[in-house]
Amino acid sequence: MGYRIINGVLYPVGDFSELHKKSDTKNLAKDSKSFKEILQSEKIKSQGFTLSNHCAQRLKERNIEINSEFLSKVNEGINRASEKGSRESLILYKDIALIASIKNRTIITAMNRQEEDINVITNIDSVVLL
Repeated sequence: MGYRIINGVLYPVGDFSELHKKSDTKNLAKDSKSFKEILQSEKIKSQGFTLSNHCAQRLKERNIEINSEFLSKVNEGINRASEKGSRESLILYKDIALIASIKNRTIITAMNRQEEDINVITNIDSVVLL
């Protein structure tokens, strides 16, 4: 599955257009969602996450390439941490370390593991190894 980032928010390809539709206040009664639509909406939430502006800048500065495998694994890591009740997590994938707010499904920052100036990470309650 592919992903697309729009205004710092990550969406699965093909699903992003429906997330930005504005509802007409006159047709609120007509726009009531069925159980199936609500379930699908919740599934989409669990399939995506947001990259903070800070994280996007760090990924670019550190030449960390984002591909579909990377996005899929990070999403899997966020889902695992969420299932365990984590709030702030360090996600380790290959040579990349990510700090994530699990509750907000947001990647706060990214770094290479080889960076010498990074040796202490605070304010996390879990580590996810991918």
